[in-house]
Amino acid sequence: MMQKIKVAVTGAGGRMGKEVVKMVLEDEALQLVAAVDPHSGGIDAASLVGLPASEVIVTTDLETTLADSKPDVMVDFTTPQTVFHNTKTAIEHGVRPVIGTTGFTPEQIEELDKLCQDRQIGGLIAPNFSIGAILMMKFAAQAAKYFPHLEIIEYHGDQKLDAPSGTAVKTAELISQVREELRQGNPKEEETIEGARGGYYNGFRIHSVRLPGVFAQQEVIFGGFGQTLKIRHDSYERAGYMPGVNLAVKKVMEYTGLIYGFDHFIE
Repeated sequence: MMQKIKVAVTGAGGRMGKEVVKMVLEDEALQLVAAVDPHSGGIDAASLVGLPASEVIVTTDLETTLADSKPDVMVDFTTPQTVFHNTKTAIEHGVRPVIGTTGFTPEQIEELDKLCQDRQIGGLIAPNFSIGAILMMKFAAQAAKYFPHLEIIEYHGDQKLDAPSGTAVKTAELISQVREELRQGNPKEEETIEGARGGYYNGFRIHSVRLPGVFAQQEVIFGGFGQTLKIRHDSYERAGYMPGVNLAVKKVMEYTGLIYGFDHFIE
């Protein structure tokens, strides 16, 4: 019988963390061995998601927990302020990180990749685990070859901490790989209200909408002579990300080095 992949979940008491705990507990190929959350320590992890007792007690100290439980993979949905430290700690313990938290700098990603290479383990940082969102990014990059004039609008709830979203940044990076920098709009354009035109990236603009009642949407709008093209993806609930997280946990066991972007797993 195939050996189960041992999984630790960081941010287990958060909204995404709970979905990961549930997904791991319900997959016979995976084994939940640790759950870490600063606000939920001392309770059975399964009680977070209404499942029968798992005998995995939520802890508050990541380093001690990783040393004691020795997981194969750590899944992290925490905050931009803590995620770099969590990822580095996991790699130093020989644990493969699967990261859904955004906020990394390019220098941090490079440092973490080197650490993964040194330890001969794989890792993944994914701004978005939704398969539909990945296809949206890929289609947008394809369209940019023919429609170089574009803008990105992303929508999230008003409690999201970073702007633009990691998905928007990753989309912009993929587009920039196939599109030379082109400064759009009227060269004499002037913002009478600062930020009205959104964030500037490689010649185009990214707009971040933050409103209560919104979950996660993104559209890329392309303009050409006499026509426009819109590529849009909408997420309605967190469970929709779990097939992607599940695939990532299993795929990361096969790689060495840190991969940035779930798109590398979707052909």
